[in-house]
Amino acid sequence: MLMPPPDTAALAAAPDFVAALRAALGAENVISDTRAMRPYESDGLTAYRQVPLAVALPRSTAEVSAALKIAHRFNIKVVPRGAGTSLSGGALPLADGLLLGLGKLNKILDIDLANRCAVVQPGVANLAISHAVAGDGFYYAPDPSSQIACSIGGNVAENSGGVHCLKYGLTTNNLLGLEVVLMDGEIIRLGGKHLDAGLYDLMGLFTGSEGLLGVVTEVTVKLLKKPEEARALLAGFASTESAGAAVAAIIGAGVIPAGMEMMDKPAIHAAEDFVHAGYPLDADALLIVELDGPEVEVDDLIARVSSIATAHGATGLRVSQSEAERLLIWAGRKAAFPAVGRISPDYYCMDGTIPRSRLPQVLQRMNELSVEHGLRVANVFHAGDGNLHPLILYDANKPGELEAAEAFGADILKLCVDVGGVLTGEHGVGVEKRDLMPTMFNEADLDQQLRVKCAFDAGNLLNPGKVFPTLHRCAELGAMHVKGGKLPHPDLPRF
Repeated sequence: MLMPPPDTAALAAAPDFVAALRAALGAENVISDTRAMRPYESDGLTAYRQVPLAVALPRSTAEVSAALKIAHRFNIKVVPRGAGTSLSGGALPLADGLLLGLGKLNKILDIDLANRCAVVQPGVANLAISHAVAGDGFYYAPDPSSQIACSIGGNVAENSGGVHCLKYGLTTNNLLGLEVVLMDGEIIRLGGKHLDAGLYDLMGLFTGSEGLLGVVTEVTVKLLKKPEEARALLAGFASTESAGAAVAAIIGAGVIPAGMEMMDKPAIHAAEDFVHAGYPLDADALLIVELDGPEVEVDDLIARVSSIATAHGATGLRVSQSEAERLLIWAGRKAAFPAVGRISPDYYCMDGTIPRSRLPQVLQRMNELSVEHGLRVANVFHAGDGNLHPLILYDANKPGELEAAEAFGADILKLCVDVGGVLTGEHGVGVEKRDLMPTMFNEADLDQQLRVKCAFDAGNLLNPGKVFPTLHRCAELGAMHVKGGKLPHPDLPRF
């Protein structure tokens, strides 16, 4: 990725900037030593790393506001960071920018069961919310595979989903309110504990904005009552194409499972070796379908899904008989990403979304691409909503394999767009998909999107270099922009 050298003015101002941060936040909450900043040099997209100019670790909304005011005054770029689990380079630091870590804002501020909501700080882990309300029979629906670690603020920034988003929606469908600090330090509140708000849907605008518009410091989330019954059905298939056809048929029959996940043979074997969930090792593809609701409804849905799966060649159907068995079945799926590390030194986790009806076609073409690029791929999908997570296996120690993996991934994403899909379902664009944005949007589309950023961040200081493939000056947007399709971005060391 191409980037210009760090801004010399920012580097020259660094000592005074860091001193001002320490005065406002306390010396213990500001890091400027290169070695001490190493843990922040990368997010989950570890192929790219960059030590920031400084790291600030505010403990409150007021301290976030103070840090942004100081950065604004010194004209220093800011990259917000949650738990660092982003897989698209969304939290990749800048050599001339401040890394704003939100991990110390980690409190659950209020649990309001009467209004079925909770108010939390952005550093709260996704799963911690469900744990906090489980005793009262409630839970928070979005459940990314990284939910034990990923933070709610990061979930908002990337509009994260999870295995149950098919029925219960993404993060944006489970939010009631946000507190946001803008680049100049102004604090605004959007929504609240009420179910809807008038005027512009600014909360929807900020959700999925990848840290380009403001820094989220408080989130009000919906809580749901646990369903009366939930059971998971396992079905093995002789091919990924037949499993994909079964997915389309289940949805086409009007059944909306709580979750419907698909894994191919390499992913099945890796997950089974890791978790021992009882997956069928002779299957080339596996579907996990969860049905929930009243017991009589679940019984009927299990029978209907079983019939559809059998008609598409499913074998070895198995239905969970206890809550422990249901959780074990899901444990294998949620551990699939780390489990793949058992079969390859490195892997590149992709994220694209397609119409469900095109799943068999896309899977077949992905197999062909695997041969063309000379790299294996393990597939783990949110099959019910068409969100694909191919894991491209490579060895970074072998010259050229990382570049081959990136080229393979780009071809997968272009394929998603070609069949009527989109570049990302929940991982975000970040730097990973930035230069592919013109495959989905024309110049007018991108200009219009960037005008939204300019309305909130006219100086382009918040997370610059992410999402947009062309650099515009906000004051002259539409008249001046860098031609050529690539936003200048620094050459970063790869590991």
